[in-house]
Amino acid sequence: MDEVQPVETTWSTGTIIEKELPTERTVRLRMHVDGRLPHRPGQHYLVRLRAPDDYTAQRSYSVASDDDDPLVELLVERLPDGEVSEFLADLAEVGDVLEMRGPIGRWFTWDTRTPALCLVGGTGVVPAISMLRTARRLGREDLLTVVAVARSPDLLPYRAELARAGARVAYTRVDTDARPAGAPTVDEVRPLLEGRELGYVCGSARFAAYAETLLLDCGVAPGAIRVERFGPSG
Repeated sequence: MDEVQPVETTWSTGTIIEKELPTERTVRLRMHVDGRLPHRPGQHYLVRLRAPDDYTAQRSYSVASDDDDPLVELLVERLPDGEVSEFLADLAEVGDVLEMRGPIGRWFTWDTRTPALCLVGGTGVVPAISMLRTARRLGREDLLTVVAVARSPDLLPYRAELARAGARVAYTRVDTDARPAGAPTVDEVRPLLEGRELGYVCGSARFAAYAETLLLDCGVAPGAIRVERFGPSG
């Protein structure tokens, strides 16, 4: 792919083609987006809900799909009192039409050429899934290493797909045959950075702060770390 160029996006509509609740806290939506523009792995869409009185609420969700996929795939974490996420998880149905704007984002995108490590937590795995799917289509899986972190297996989105891709997984509350419970350590992550030029971090604000510090402690230059934080919105 060429360097990312700024693209002016406008509001469009997306139709829910598939809906699945893969875990008790997440909803996976696959959308047909009208007038869809090409997207880069790491970009996101805004989803906007509009009430009959024209009150609106919007949230940003990373894209999980590869650009070659005919549908845009989003994974949404159902947050307590989340206006948008609760609607998408509990009320939205296949065939519903939503307002969408995207793809958005330049800094966090992967150019498909630069060797990189993704250190991601919880639903922060979503952009890494897009990167992995793109790398698989291009036959360049060797360019990506993914370290995924979750409290337990049932809370790790795309767990089976990550396993098939050879991702390293750390559960902070559950022991496995591969490692005891706990967050990734410098000794675990530093060897995985050999030959990698960029580090991508995505997750909650708390996770992102830990992961960014971990990469710095592993010797990654600050300018080579790209961070995307998420959390409840006011």
